[in-house]
Amino acid sequence: MSPAQPDRAALVSAARESIRKGSKSFAAASRLFDRTTRERVWLLYAWCRACDDIADEQDHGRAAAPRPLGTRLDAESRLATIRTLTELAMAGEETGSPAFDALAVLMRETPVTRPMVEDVLAGFALDAADWRPRTEADLLRYCYHVAGAVGVMMAAVMGVPAEDEDTLDRACDLGLAFQLGNIVRDVWEDDANGRCYLPQEWLAEADIPPGEVTKPHYRHALVPLVARACAMARAYEASARVGAGRLAFRQRWAVLSAAEIYGGIAREVERRGAHAWDHRVRVGAGAKLAMVLKALGQARGQPAAAAKPAPSRRELAAMARR
Repeated sequence: MSPAQPDRAALVSAARESIRKGSKSFAAASRLFDRTTRERVWLLYAWCRACDDIADEQDHGRAAAPRPLGTRLDAESRLATIRTLTELAMAGEETGSPAFDALAVLMRETPVTRPMVEDVLAGFALDAADWRPRTEADLLRYCYHVAGAVGVMMAAVMGVPAEDEDTLDRACDLGLAFQLGNIVRDVWEDDANGRCYLPQEWLAEADIPPGEVTKPHYRHALVPLVARACAMARAYEASARVGAGRLAFRQRWAVLSAAEIYGGIAREVERRGAHAWDHRVRVGAGAKLAMVLKALGQARGQPAAAAKPAPSRRELAAMARR
């Protein structure tokens, strides 16, 4: 075997261990796929997880072991590491990292393209620059790069060809919906880390001063902004369900299960109103099982018609290239 092509079975095994350690929910959902798709989903997850961990200096989303003084890299250097390893993988060269070699396998086996990968990398660049959204369009652009573009890669992993623009648009829409849910759930956590992903214009309209989004006396003013983001998430999720209807049955079931589970985050945050951040919103094991069974029924039927919300994937991707 060429040294540029590490043993696939070993890469799959490493990717399976990565998803087991990094996301129990995603690992469970991946079992709904057929074997080939499941392995490719694990490989995609491994690359995304490794990029996240390098960017945030973590180990599978958790605090990494302390580094000796003077050895920590700054954000731009961490981004450069991600880019270098990804470039090697896209060139088909061995990287020395199973997670990045996994990307090379995906690019040989699936319709994943360089622009798809580069759109995901752009999200890490935004974070490295400590970028924050000023407008609603900025918010959606951020959601596109950190989640929507991953949805596009996931669709390619499931065999959706690059020329099927409409289905890729709708795969992106599911990522947008998920990220909007994550943002409204994590308002308090992000604020504690000096971040806020709600648009500055929204906060100004609600008379919430910069840096004070989590102050108790602004909590009720925050609720309508969260409802606004959740309404956007619902529209994107409805569009994504149309695209899911075009997939093979087991792929459709897995995607609809994810829509129920991760979409449930935004729905629960909105339901709780001003109490949404008393405790972190989670979906319990029993609720997840019920959602998977509900998705099974949905997968056997036809999705409701839904228009694609604006801006679309191609419009959001164009924003980054202006």
